[in-house]
Amino acid sequence: MVSLRDILEFRKNTRENIFEILKLDLKSTTANPIVVLVLIAIMILPSLYGLINIYACWDPYENTDHVQFAIANEDKGAIYQGMKIDAGKDLVDMLKNNTDFEWVFVSSDELREGVHNGKYYAGMVVPANFSQSIVSITTDKPHSAILEYYVNEKTNPVAAKLADAAAKAVYNNINAEIVTFINVAAYDKLGELQDGLASGASQLSSGAVLLSNGAGQVSSGAGQVAGGANQLSSGAHQLSSGASELAGGASQVADGTHQVSTKANEVSTAVDDAAVVIKDHTSSPIIHEVVDNISTKVSNVSGRLNDLDNGAHAVSDGAYQLSGGANDLATGSDELASGTLSLAAGAELLANSAASALFTASSSLAGAAAGLDDVTGLNESQVGDYFYSPVKLDRHEEFPTHNYGSQVSPFYLVLCMWVGALITCVMLKTGTSIGTKYRPHEMYLAKLSLFSIIAILQTTITLLGCYLLGIDIHNHLVFILSCYFVAVIFMGLIYSLISVLGDVGKGIAIILLVFQISGTGGIYPVEIMNKIFGVLYPYLPMTHAINIVREAQLGLIWANYIPSFLILLGLGMAVVLISIILKRSFDKRTKYFEEKLEESNLFN
Repeated sequence: MVSLRDILEFRKNTRENIFEILKLDLKSTTANPIVVLVLIAIMILPSLYGLINIYACWDPYENTDHVQFAIANEDKGAIYQGMKIDAGKDLVDMLKNNTDFEWVFVSSDELREGVHNGKYYAGMVVPANFSQSIVSITTDKPHSAILEYYVNEKTNPVAAKLADAAAKAVYNNINAEIVTFINVAAYDKLGELQDGLASGASQLSSGAVLLSNGAGQVSSGAGQVAGGANQLSSGAHQLSSGASELAGGASQVADGTHQVSTKANEVSTAVDDAAVVIKDHTSSPIIHEVVDNISTKVSNVSGRLNDLDNGAHAVSDGAYQLSGGANDLATGSDELASGTLSLAAGAELLANSAASALFTASSSLAGAAAGLDDVTGLNESQVGDYFYSPVKLDRHEEFPTHNYGSQVSPFYLVLCMWVGALITCVMLKTGTSIGTKYRPHEMYLAKLSLFSIIAILQTTITLLGCYLLGIDIHNHLVFILSCYFVAVIFMGLIYSLISVLGDVGKGIAIILLVFQISGTGGIYPVEIMNKIFGVLYPYLPMTHAINIVREAQLGLIWANYIPSFLILLGLGMAVVLISIILKRSFDKRTKYFEEKLEESNLFN
């Protein structure tokens, strides 16, 4: 049974052994100049790795004025409404005043050859019909203008992307200029439309007045026609009455003449009979002559009376027809008067409705013209500025930084701490208890203390470099403590892997480094990376280390900081405890494994 005294004695012995190992190691650090130089290199190299990368990325997008971008202008221009359009020359003039890139103006053949052989990262050719294509919008066959863009993606991947951004900027600028040109031209036409609407509104208003006046005249004339139709109807009734009386008298005359004609025919017959008779009983020529004359006269009178009878009947028939026609005229005159009044009322209603509609349309057109007048009253410069940039982006920055180097610092600082721990654990012996008087956990804790001191020294040098570079730091105290914390955690993790697993642990540390460079969201958002990195992201130590350094350096939000801090703290404590437990059983195996590798003379 283990007593409390035995436990206290064990702890005291362990503590003394740990300090003894540590004291021997510290003494060995100054054993000779070469050891000192190597240790100094181990402490400086990680900081150089991080600081050089930060400085190299300090402000790369502000130094693109040395990146050559070739331009070949072959545009021959165009004429629009008597005005010379030379978009290619305008582009060249614009780029000459632009310092974003080193613009080189060459021929199209030189450009293609230069991009092909890597002399230029990229180039753009403005074709001969460029301006002509731009003004084609004013023709019945509009077509897009084309810029020929050449890029050499083999030369440098970042340069190619920068060139793409430059080409897109030129493209957007030209498009904006073209849209402005088209919209200003359309704006001019809008002014003409406004004038036409105003003129049309005035003409509609005048027409409505004329139509209203004409409706009054139609109503007045219809009234006069109705009055005349009433008079005509009255006269037609009188004519009908007289015609009826005439028809009656003519009928009586016809009856009388018929009777006279009948009697005359009878007398003529009697005279004729007497004249056969007389001629038969006398031979006197004179008598015959007289009788013939009488017979002839009587016949003539009878014939005339017959004609009179026929004429009297014809007059009677005509009188009746006249009476019927007069009645029809009277009826038609009444209908004409009634229809004329209806026509006058309808014409007035139609005229009033049309005049009202025209006045409404005139008012609407006038309102539209007035509305357009508010727009078309602007000068061309104002219109051009608006169409060039109708929407402006108002940028509001949260946790602003002064340079790109400060933005990438969390990633490179954490990366250099991992690299520093890896270099240290590979260069220095992690220690084994085999063949010594020390227990495995004593060797482990003593070496862990030494390696942690080295991690702190490495981080101190790195922090001095950060302040010399002048990176943005939001919370200095939390930033410094966070860097020391991450360095010690990383050193403990990598040291534990190599101390317990030997060369296998080195391999694991390197594999973790590879995955963490791409999968921790330090430079590129993890969302755009392969899905495997999205899965690994929350479980990688550097993910949480970058997070706490970033929060402390660029803008502290405790809700983001504390969870990652606790994860790293828990990871560190768990690794140490597990390593202490495994060290006892793994020491012999690790020693055996390393000895076998050394026997091959291929491995250190």
